[in-house]
Amino acid sequence: MLTRVAPEIPVTNLRESLAYYEQKLGFDIAMEMPGGDYAIVERDGVAIHLFEDPAGVHSRTGLHVFTDRLEDLHRELVGRGARVSQGIVRKPWGNRDFRVGDDAGNEIKFSEPV
Repeated sequence: MLTRVAPEIPVTNLRESLAYYEQKLGFDIAMEMPGGDYAIVERDGVAIHLFEDPAGVHSRTGLHVFTDRLEDLHRELVGRGARVSQGIVRKPWGNRDFRVGDDAGNEIKFSEPV
């Protein structure tokens, strides 16, 4: 039985990424490894693992996170100064979503089922 997912995504500068995820996306820093190259951020039960990849060896990642208050989240993240790469759009299959990017080129799509 699968119980949860914990995506690991590469970032070029962990310190800067932690600041972005905390200040612009509203995540809390749940854990940082002593070596300063790995950390976990969490928000509302969603955990994202960040690892430092300054050479860009790993491919950028896309995450899909579901929410039930899309407009509120969009308004909050825009107000925080998040890098919104796509405003709220209704998809042909019924979901509505918007996208934000981070400093390493990773993208998070926030979706609300309709």
